[in-house]
Amino acid sequence: MRAGRLLLDRVWHTLPVVILATFIVFALLQLVPGDPAVTLAGDYATPQRIAEIRHLYGLDLPFLEQYGLWLLHAAGGDLGRSLLTHESVLTLILHRLPNSLLIGGCAMVLALAIGVPLAILSATRAGTRLDAAITGLVSLGVALPGFWLAMILVTNFSLGLNWFPATGAVPLADDPLQALRHAALPAVALATAAAAEIARQLRSSLIEVLGAQFVRTLRAKGLGPGAILWRHALRNVAVTLLTVMGLQVNRLLAGAVVIEAVFAIPGIGSLVSYSAVNKDFPVVQGVVLVLVLIVILVNLLVDIASAAIDPRAASR
Repeated sequence: MRAGRLLLDRVWHTLPVVILATFIVFALLQLVPGDPAVTLAGDYATPQRIAEIRHLYGLDLPFLEQYGLWLLHAAGGDLGRSLLTHESVLTLILHRLPNSLLIGGCAMVLALAIGVPLAILSATRAGTRLDAAITGLVSLGVALPGFWLAMILVTNFSLGLNWFPATGAVPLADDPLQALRHAALPAVALATAAAAEIARQLRSSLIEVLGAQFVRTLRAKGLGPGAILWRHALRNVAVTLLTVMGLQVNRLLAGAVVIEAVFAIPGIGSLVSYSAVNKDFPVVQGVVLVLVLIVILVNLLVDIASAAIDPRAASR
């Protein structure tokens, strides 16, 4: 019952976020230099032809009317059609989204597999040389540019050693092994900063918990360090870990735009960058809506999981 109320409350509060995000992007697209109608009309087009195209695609309507019509159609599942290819925007997104989700999912798994053990090692040996080494490594991982790391990975492991494909993607349903091989290097490039951030945040929380009064009481009762860590400390920082994971989804989605360009992956990041350069506004707006919904869904799942672990989180 409490989970149901929490779900309804979060969904109700996310509606204004969706509207505001899409409105801001819609408004910013209007400020992009150039006229999509001129681009579509081609060279040497007459003013009459340009006016016809503007009317055909509703580009001559007032801004608020354009946004209102788009929002109304989007609510019904119609994201419009691409100005360049005339394909359904929803079809374009659904065709490319699985590639991006595979890379993002692999990156998150790698980030957890690297970040959590580093945080535990660092927190349980705080003040030692190992802690200093891990802290320095984590700081480097946070500062390391993802696109630079991606190019280094391509140069060494694709072009040099030929261990992984340098470009492209394979659908997971067609060939899982090849799909993972194509996603490996992009996932590593994305996971580096995420793993470093998880390690840094989790280390701080673990050090705070391990220094708490209840932990000292457990030690006084004779409970071993391993039992304290696994039964009590990690449970108390689970909400922090979930929160950091939710925040990293935003970073992974943003980083996918650059990483997919480096590896020439037909994903949602490359789709939005190509569409923005070519003023294909319906595609850009549709991609932004899908990304906003993904972030909101992830945050909603994080809220529900946090409330299940710690009921006090539901009232925050």
